[in-house]
Amino acid sequence: MAEMYEIKETQERVILVGVNTSDGDEARESLEELKELADTAGAVTVGKVIQNLPQIQQATYIGSGKIAEISNLIADTGATGIICDDELSPAQLKNLEEGLGTKVMDRTLLILDIFAARATTSEGKIQVELAQLKYRLARLVGLRSSLSRLGGGIGTRGPGEKKLEMDRRLIKDRIAQLNRELTEVKRHREVIRSKRSRDHISVAAIVGYTNAGKSTLLNKMTGAQVLEEDKLFATLDPTTRMLELESGQELLLTDTVGFIRKLPHHLIEAFRSTLEEAKYADMILHVVDASNPQMETQMAVVYETLQDLGVADKPVITAFNKQDKIEEKEALRDFHADHTVEISAKTGEGLKELSKILEQVLKEKQILIERIYPYEEAGKIQQIRKFGQLLTEEYRQEGIYVKAYVPTEIYGRVC
Repeated sequence: MAEMYEIKETQERVILVGVNTSDGDEARESLEELKELADTAGAVTVGKVIQNLPQIQQATYIGSGKIAEISNLIADTGATGIICDDELSPAQLKNLEEGLGTKVMDRTLLILDIFAARATTSEGKIQVELAQLKYRLARLVGLRSSLSRLGGGIGTRGPGEKKLEMDRRLIKDRIAQLNRELTEVKRHREVIRSKRSRDHISVAAIVGYTNAGKSTLLNKMTGAQVLEEDKLFATLDPTTRMLELESGQELLLTDTVGFIRKLPHHLIEAFRSTLEEAKYADMILHVVDASNPQMETQMAVVYETLQDLGVADKPVITAFNKQDKIEEKEALRDFHADHTVEISAKTGEGLKELSKILEQVLKEKQILIERIYPYEEAGKIQQIRKFGQLLTEEYRQEGIYVKAYVPTEIYGRVC
Protein backbone atom coordinates (compact mmCIF):
# COMPACT_ATOMS: atom_id res chain seq x y z
CA MET A 1 0.00 0.00 0.00
CA ALA A 2 1.32 3.43 -0.97
CA GLU A 3 2.56 5.58 1.90
CA MET A 4 0.37 8.63 2.58
CA TYR A 5 1.91 12.06 3.10
CA GLU A 6 0.24 14.90 4.92
CA ILE A 7 0.96 18.33 3.44
CA LYS A 8 0.66 21.20 5.88
CA GLU A 9 0.38 24.79 4.72
CA THR A 10 3.28 26.60 6.35
CA GLN A 11 4.25 30.23 5.96
CA GLU A 12 7.74 30.19 4.62
CA ARG A 13 10.44 32.70 5.55
CA VAL A 14 12.59 33.23 2.47
CA ILE A 15 15.69 35.06 1.35
CA LEU A 16 15.61 36.39 -2.20
CA VAL A 17 18.79 35.98 -4.25
CA GLY A 18 19.60 37.65 -7.57
CA VAL A 19 22.59 38.12 -9.86
CA ASN A 20 23.32 41.47 -11.49
CA THR A 21 25.24 41.08 -14.76
CA SER A 22 24.77 44.66 -16.03
CA ASP A 23 25.29 48.23 -14.88
CA GLY A 24 21.59 49.11 -14.57
CA ASP A 25 18.97 48.60 -11.88
CA GLU A 26 17.29 45.70 -13.67
CA ALA A 27 18.38 43.11 -11.07
CA ARG A 28 17.10 45.24 -8.18
CA GLU A 29 13.78 45.88 -9.94
CA SER A 30 13.45 42.20 -10.77
CA LEU A 31 14.10 41.27 -7.14
CA GLU A 32 11.37 43.70 -6.02
CA GLU A 33 8.99 41.91 -8.37
CA LEU A 34 10.19 38.56 -6.98
CA LYS A 35 9.20 39.84 -3.51
CA GLU A 36 5.68 40.56 -4.83
CA LEU A 37 5.55 37.03 -6.23
CA ALA A 38 6.68 35.62 -2.88
CA ASP A 39 4.01 37.69 -1.10
CA THR A 40 1.39 36.35 -3.52
CA ALA A 41 2.54 32.79 -2.77
CA GLY A 42 2.16 33.45 0.97
CA ALA A 43 5.85 33.66 1.87
CA VAL A 44 7.52 36.26 4.10
CA THR A 45 10.69 37.84 2.73
CA VAL A 46 13.30 38.15 5.49
CA GLY A 47 16.28 39.13 3.36
CA LYS A 48 17.53 40.13 -0.08
CA VAL A 49 20.91 39.43 -1.64
CA ILE A 50 22.22 40.64 -5.02
CA GLN A 51 25.65 39.67 -6.29
CA ASN A 52 27.39 41.57 -9.09
CA LEU A 53 28.96 39.11 -11.51
CA PRO A 54 30.08 39.22 -15.17
CA GLN A 55 27.84 36.17 -15.69
CA ILE A 56 25.80 33.69 -13.67
CA GLN A 57 27.91 30.88 -12.17
CA GLN A 58 27.12 27.67 -14.07
CA ALA A 59 27.63 25.36 -11.10
CA THR A 60 26.15 27.32 -8.20
CA TYR A 61 24.34 30.39 -9.68
CA ILE A 62 26.26 32.63 -7.21
CA GLY A 63 29.85 32.63 -6.00
CA SER A 64 31.14 30.51 -3.09
CA GLY A 65 31.69 33.61 -0.92
CA LYS A 66 28.07 34.63 -1.38
CA ILE A 67 26.92 31.12 -0.45
CA ALA A 68 28.74 31.47 2.91
CA GLU A 69 27.19 34.92 3.41
CA ILE A 70 23.68 33.61 2.70
CA SER A 71 24.27 30.65 5.01
CA ASN A 72 24.97 33.08 7.86
CA LEU A 73 21.95 35.16 6.91
CA ILE A 74 19.74 32.04 7.05
CA ALA A 75 20.96 31.38 10.60
CA ASP A 76 20.39 35.00 11.64
CA THR A 77 16.88 35.35 10.16
CA GLY A 78 15.52 31.84 10.69
CA ALA A 79 14.79 31.57 6.96
CA THR A 80 13.28 28.29 5.77
CA GLY A 81 14.56 28.61 2.21
CA ILE A 82 15.88 30.83 -0.56
CA ILE A 83 14.33 31.87 -3.88
CA CYS A 84 16.65 32.64 -6.79
CA ASP A 85 15.53 35.21 -9.36
CA ASP A 86 16.32 33.03 -12.37
CA GLU A 87 15.50 29.49 -13.47
CA LEU A 88 18.07 27.17 -11.96
CA SER A 89 19.60 24.18 -13.72
CA PRO A 90 19.46 20.78 -11.96
CA ALA A 91 23.16 21.12 -11.07
CA GLN A 92 22.73 24.64 -9.65
CA LEU A 93 19.72 23.48 -7.61
CA LYS A 94 21.56 20.44 -6.20
CA ASN A 95 24.79 22.34 -5.43
CA LEU A 96 22.98 25.22 -3.71
CA GLU A 97 20.95 22.82 -1.56
CA GLU A 98 24.10 20.99 -0.51
CA GLY A 99 25.98 24.23 0.14
CA LEU A 100 23.22 25.91 2.15
CA GLY A 101 21.47 22.94 3.72
CA THR A 102 18.06 24.48 3.10
CA LYS A 103 15.20 24.44 0.61
CA VAL A 104 16.14 26.12 -2.69
CA MET A 105 13.54 27.45 -5.11
CA ASP A 106 13.76 29.50 -8.28
CA ARG A 107 11.56 32.09 -9.97
CA THR A 108 9.99 29.49 -12.26
CA LEU A 109 8.95 27.19 -9.39
CA LEU A 110 7.46 30.19 -7.56
CA ILE A 111 5.37 31.28 -10.56
CA LEU A 112 4.23 27.70 -11.20
CA ASP A 113 3.17 27.45 -7.56
CA ILE A 114 1.09 30.64 -7.83
CA PHE A 115 -0.53 29.36 -11.02
CA ALA A 116 -1.34 26.05 -9.31
CA ALA A 117 -3.09 27.93 -6.49
CA ARG A 118 -5.02 30.22 -8.87
CA ALA A 119 -6.19 27.75 -11.53
CA THR A 120 -9.92 27.08 -11.12
CA THR A 121 -11.13 25.66 -14.44
CA SER A 122 -10.27 22.17 -15.67
CA GLU A 123 -8.33 23.69 -18.57
CA GLY A 124 -6.27 25.88 -16.24
CA LYS A 125 -5.48 22.95 -13.97
CA ILE A 126 -4.38 20.80 -16.92
CA GLN A 127 -2.12 23.57 -18.22
CA VAL A 128 -0.53 24.21 -14.83
CA GLU A 129 0.06 20.54 -14.07
CA LEU A 130 1.62 20.02 -17.49
CA ALA A 131 4.01 22.94 -16.93
CA GLN A 132 4.89 21.70 -13.43
CA LEU A 133 5.60 18.16 -14.60
CA LYS A 134 7.85 19.32 -17.44
CA TYR A 135 9.74 21.48 -14.95
CA ARG A 136 10.08 18.60 -12.46
CA LEU A 137 11.05 16.08 -15.11
CA ALA A 138 14.12 18.14 -16.00
CA ARG A 139 15.05 18.49 -12.33
CA LEU A 140 14.08 15.12 -10.88
CA VAL A 141 17.54 14.37 -9.50
CA GLY A 142 18.04 17.82 -8.01
CA LEU A 143 14.55 17.93 -6.51
CA ARG A 144 14.65 14.45 -4.98
CA SER A 145 16.28 15.53 -1.70
CA SER A 146 14.01 18.52 -1.21
CA LEU A 147 10.87 16.57 -2.10
CA SER A 148 11.70 13.90 0.47
CA ARG A 149 11.42 16.46 3.26
CA LEU A 150 8.44 18.43 1.99
CA GLY A 151 6.17 19.73 4.71
CA GLY A 152 4.07 22.18 2.75
CA GLY A 153 4.81 25.61 1.34
CA ILE A 154 5.91 26.80 -2.09
CA GLY A 155 6.30 24.07 -4.70
CA THR A 156 3.98 21.56 -3.01
CA ARG A 157 0.75 22.47 -4.79
CA GLY A 158 -0.37 20.64 -7.90
CA PRO A 159 1.11 17.26 -8.86
CA GLY A 160 3.82 17.44 -6.17
CA GLU A 161 1.31 16.66 -3.45
CA LYS A 162 -0.04 13.60 -5.27
CA LYS A 163 3.18 11.60 -5.24
CA LEU A 164 6.53 12.86 -4.02
CA GLU A 165 8.81 10.26 -5.64
CA MET A 166 7.53 10.12 -9.22
CA ASP A 167 9.99 8.47 -11.56
CA ARG A 168 10.61 9.62 -15.11
CA ARG A 169 8.40 6.97 -16.72
CA LEU A 170 5.36 7.90 -14.63
CA ILE A 171 5.90 11.60 -15.28
CA LYS A 172 6.25 11.04 -19.01
CA ASP A 173 3.06 8.94 -19.04
CA ARG A 174 1.18 11.67 -17.20
CA ILE A 175 2.56 14.36 -19.54
CA ALA A 176 1.38 12.34 -22.55
CA GLN A 177 -2.10 12.02 -21.02
CA LEU A 178 -2.28 15.77 -20.24
CA ASN A 179 -1.13 16.61 -23.76
CA ARG A 180 -4.01 14.52 -25.15
CA GLU A 181 -6.47 16.34 -22.88
CA LEU A 182 -4.98 19.70 -23.89
CA THR A 183 -5.35 18.78 -27.56
CA GLU A 184 -9.06 18.28 -26.96
CA VAL A 185 -9.25 21.67 -25.23
CA LYS A 186 -7.42 23.28 -28.15
CA ARG A 187 -9.84 21.65 -30.61
CA HIS A 188 -12.75 23.04 -28.59
CA ARG A 189 -11.20 26.53 -28.69
CA GLU A 190 -10.79 26.28 -32.45
CA VAL A 191 -14.48 25.34 -32.81
CA ILE A 192 -15.45 28.43 -30.78
CA ARG A 193 -13.15 30.66 -32.85
CA SER A 194 -14.59 29.18 -36.06
CA LYS A 195 -18.13 29.94 -34.87
CA ARG A 196 -17.18 33.52 -34.04
CA SER A 197 -15.67 33.86 -37.50
CA ARG A 198 -18.86 32.54 -39.13
CA ASP A 199 -20.93 34.94 -37.04
CA HIS A 200 -18.56 37.78 -38.02
CA ILE A 201 -18.16 38.87 -34.40
CA SER A 202 -15.01 40.91 -33.87
CA VAL A 203 -12.73 40.07 -30.92
CA ALA A 204 -10.45 42.31 -28.89
CA ALA A 205 -7.85 40.50 -26.78
CA ILE A 206 -6.99 42.30 -23.55
CA VAL A 207 -3.28 41.84 -22.86
CA GLY A 208 -0.90 43.40 -20.40
CA TYR A 209 1.58 42.91 -17.61
CA THR A 210 0.21 41.10 -14.59
CA ASN A 211 -1.71 43.38 -12.20
CA ALA A 212 -2.12 46.12 -14.84
CA GLY A 213 -5.90 46.12 -14.28
CA LYS A 214 -7.16 43.95 -17.13
CA SER A 215 -9.85 42.19 -15.09
CA THR A 216 -11.04 45.47 -13.58
CA LEU A 217 -11.40 46.92 -17.07
CA LEU A 218 -13.33 43.88 -18.31
CA ASN A 219 -15.66 44.08 -15.32
CA LYS A 220 -16.25 47.81 -15.73
CA MET A 221 -16.98 47.67 -19.46
CA THR A 222 -19.03 44.46 -19.65
CA GLY A 223 -20.37 43.82 -16.17
CA ALA A 224 -18.34 40.63 -15.87
CA GLN A 225 -17.67 39.42 -12.34
CA VAL A 226 -14.03 38.45 -12.65
CA LEU A 227 -11.95 38.40 -9.46
CA GLU A 228 -10.11 41.70 -8.84
CA GLU A 229 -7.16 41.75 -6.46
CA ASP A 230 -4.09 43.95 -6.11
CA LYS A 231 -1.87 40.89 -6.54
CA LEU A 232 0.19 39.36 -9.32
CA PHE A 233 -1.78 36.79 -11.34
CA ALA A 234 -5.02 37.45 -9.41
CA THR A 235 -6.89 35.80 -12.29
CA LEU A 236 -5.52 32.99 -14.39
CA ASP A 237 -8.35 31.55 -16.45
CA PRO A 238 -9.34 33.60 -19.52
CA THR A 239 -12.78 35.21 -19.62
CA THR A 240 -14.73 36.38 -22.69
CA ARG A 241 -17.65 38.81 -22.48
CA MET A 242 -19.76 40.68 -25.02
CA LEU A 243 -19.48 44.48 -25.18
CA GLU A 244 -22.23 46.46 -26.89
CA LEU A 245 -20.86 49.74 -28.21
CA GLU A 246 -22.80 52.97 -28.46
CA SER A 247 -23.45 52.41 -32.17
CA GLY A 248 -25.08 49.06 -31.39
CA GLN A 249 -22.15 47.03 -32.70
CA GLU A 250 -21.05 44.06 -30.64
CA LEU A 251 -17.46 43.27 -29.73
CA LEU A 252 -16.10 40.34 -27.74
CA LEU A 253 -13.53 41.25 -25.08
CA THR A 254 -11.24 38.40 -24.02
CA ASP A 255 -9.12 38.74 -20.90
CA THR A 256 -5.83 36.80 -21.15
CA VAL A 257 -3.20 35.59 -18.68
CA GLY A 258 -1.00 38.41 -17.41
CA PHE A 259 2.55 38.60 -18.68
CA ILE A 260 5.65 38.97 -16.52
CA ARG A 261 9.40 39.24 -17.08
CA LYS A 262 11.19 35.89 -17.23
CA LEU A 263 7.86 34.12 -17.82
CA PRO A 264 8.75 30.40 -17.64
CA HIS A 265 8.88 28.79 -21.07
CA HIS A 266 7.05 25.76 -19.61
CA LEU A 267 4.08 28.05 -18.94
CA ILE A 268 4.19 29.67 -22.36
CA GLU A 269 4.06 26.24 -23.97
CA ALA A 270 1.34 24.89 -21.67
CA PHE A 271 -0.78 28.03 -21.96
CA ARG A 272 -0.19 28.52 -25.68
CA SER A 273 -3.80 27.72 -26.64
CA THR A 274 -4.99 30.29 -24.10
CA LEU A 275 -2.41 32.94 -24.95
CA GLU A 276 -3.11 32.49 -28.65
CA GLU A 277 -6.48 34.22 -28.11
CA ALA A 278 -4.42 37.33 -28.88
CA LYS A 279 -3.11 35.76 -32.10
CA TYR A 280 -6.60 35.14 -33.47
CA ALA A 281 -8.17 38.38 -32.21
CA ASP A 282 -9.05 41.26 -34.54
CA MET A 283 -7.36 43.83 -32.32
CA ILE A 284 -5.17 44.04 -29.22
CA LEU A 285 -6.20 46.10 -26.20
CA HIS A 286 -2.96 46.62 -24.29
CA VAL A 287 -3.59 47.65 -20.67
CA VAL A 288 -0.66 49.40 -18.97
CA ASP A 289 -0.23 50.32 -15.30
CA ALA A 290 0.77 53.94 -15.85
CA SER A 291 1.44 54.40 -12.12
CA ASN A 292 4.18 51.77 -12.07
CA PRO A 293 7.78 53.13 -12.16
CA GLN A 294 8.76 50.15 -14.35
CA MET A 295 6.03 50.90 -16.90
CA GLU A 296 8.41 51.06 -19.88
CA THR A 297 10.05 47.74 -18.97
CA GLN A 298 6.66 46.09 -18.50
CA MET A 299 5.47 47.33 -21.89
CA ALA A 300 8.61 45.91 -23.52
CA VAL A 301 7.95 42.51 -21.86
CA VAL A 302 4.38 42.48 -23.23
CA TYR A 303 5.51 43.19 -26.79
CA GLU A 304 8.31 40.60 -26.58
CA THR A 305 5.81 37.97 -25.40
CA LEU A 306 3.36 38.87 -28.17
CA GLN A 307 6.18 38.54 -30.69
CA ASP A 308 7.08 35.09 -29.28
CA LEU A 309 3.44 34.06 -29.75
CA GLY A 310 3.48 35.20 -33.36
CA VAL A 311 1.04 38.06 -32.80
CA ALA A 312 1.62 40.58 -35.58
CA ASP A 313 -0.21 42.99 -37.87
CA LYS A 314 -3.00 43.64 -35.38
CA PRO A 315 -4.30 47.11 -34.53
CA VAL A 316 -3.06 47.93 -31.02
CA ILE A 317 -4.92 50.19 -28.60
CA THR A 318 -2.88 51.03 -25.50
CA ALA A 319 -4.89 52.06 -22.45
CA PHE A 320 -2.70 53.77 -19.85
CA ASN A 321 -4.59 52.63 -16.75
CA LYS A 322 -4.62 53.68 -13.07
CA GLN A 323 -4.72 57.41 -13.81
CA ASP A 324 -6.36 57.81 -10.38
CA LYS A 325 -3.03 56.83 -8.79
CA ILE A 326 -0.94 59.39 -10.68
CA GLU A 327 -0.33 62.72 -8.95
CA GLU A 328 1.84 64.45 -11.55
CA LYS A 329 0.67 63.48 -15.02
CA GLU A 330 3.10 63.34 -17.92
CA ALA A 331 2.69 62.75 -21.64
CA LEU A 332 2.45 58.97 -22.17
CA ARG A 333 3.54 57.35 -25.42
CA ASP A 334 3.57 53.91 -26.96
CA PHE A 335 5.25 53.84 -30.35
CA HIS A 336 3.97 50.29 -30.98
CA ALA A 337 0.33 51.35 -30.64
CA ASP A 338 -2.06 52.66 -33.29
CA HIS A 339 -4.16 54.43 -30.65
CA THR A 340 -3.56 55.46 -27.04
CA VAL A 341 -5.94 56.56 -24.31
CA GLU A 342 -5.59 57.43 -20.62
CA ILE A 343 -8.08 55.66 -18.38
CA SER A 344 -8.89 54.55 -14.87
CA ALA A 345 -10.74 51.24 -14.94
CA LYS A 346 -11.49 51.74 -11.25
CA THR A 347 -13.21 55.15 -11.54
CA GLY A 348 -14.40 54.89 -15.15
CA GLU A 349 -12.29 57.83 -16.35
CA GLY A 350 -11.59 57.68 -20.09
CA LEU A 351 -13.74 54.61 -20.78
CA LYS A 352 -16.11 56.51 -23.12
CA GLU A 353 -13.11 57.62 -25.16
CA LEU A 354 -11.82 54.04 -25.18
CA SER A 355 -15.18 52.81 -26.50
CA LYS A 356 -15.05 55.40 -29.29
CA ILE A 357 -11.57 54.20 -30.26
CA LEU A 358 -12.80 50.58 -30.33
CA GLU A 359 -15.61 51.68 -32.68
CA GLN A 360 -13.12 53.57 -34.83
CA VAL A 361 -10.89 50.48 -35.16
CA LEU A 362 -13.95 48.41 -36.12
CA LYS A 363 -14.86 50.99 -38.78
CA GLU A 364 -11.35 50.81 -40.22
CA LYS A 365 -12.04 47.13 -40.92
CA GLN A 366 -15.40 47.87 -42.56
CA ILE A 367 -16.63 49.24 -45.89
CA LEU A 368 -19.03 52.15 -46.23
CA ILE A 369 -22.01 51.32 -48.47
CA GLU A 370 -24.75 53.64 -49.70
CA ARG A 371 -27.47 52.21 -51.93
CA ILE A 372 -31.19 51.52 -52.42
CA TYR A 373 -32.39 47.95 -51.88
CA PRO A 374 -35.54 46.65 -53.63
CA TYR A 375 -38.16 45.64 -51.06
CA GLU A 376 -37.75 41.98 -51.98
CA GLU A 377 -34.09 42.23 -50.76
CA ALA A 378 -35.03 43.58 -47.32
CA GLY A 379 -33.45 40.49 -45.75
CA LYS A 380 -30.01 41.88 -46.63
CA ILE A 381 -30.67 44.88 -44.40
CA GLN A 382 -31.15 42.49 -41.49
CA GLN A 383 -27.65 41.14 -42.21
CA ILE A 384 -26.28 44.69 -42.15
CA ARG A 385 -28.08 45.41 -38.89
CA LYS A 386 -26.65 42.24 -37.30
CA PHE A 387 -23.05 42.43 -38.43
CA GLY A 388 -22.47 46.07 -39.35
CA GLN A 389 -23.40 49.59 -38.33
CA LEU A 390 -26.60 50.92 -39.88
CA LEU A 391 -26.30 54.71 -40.18
CA THR A 392 -29.39 55.55 -42.25
CA GLU A 393 -32.49 53.58 -43.26
CA GLU A 394 -35.22 55.33 -45.33
CA TYR A 395 -38.25 53.71 -46.92
CA ARG A 396 -38.78 55.24 -50.36
CA GLN A 397 -41.05 54.45 -53.27
CA GLU A 398 -38.31 52.78 -55.27
CA GLY A 399 -36.95 50.79 -52.29
CA ILE A 400 -35.07 51.08 -48.98
CA TYR A 401 -32.23 53.59 -48.89
CA VAL A 402 -29.37 52.40 -46.68
CA LYS A 403 -26.13 53.97 -45.58
CA ALA A 404 -24.04 51.67 -43.41
CA TYR A 405 -20.66 50.25 -42.50
CA VAL A 406 -20.32 46.51 -43.09
CA PRO A 407 -17.46 44.07 -42.41
CA THR A 408 -15.46 43.15 -45.50
CA GLU A 409 -16.42 39.49 -44.91
CA ILE A 410 -20.13 40.09 -45.64
CA TYR A 411 -19.78 42.89 -48.22
CA GLY A 412 -20.31 40.46 -51.11
CA ARG A 413 -23.47 39.06 -49.50
CA VAL A 414 -25.24 42.40 -49.03
CA CYS A 415 -24.22 44.24 -52.21
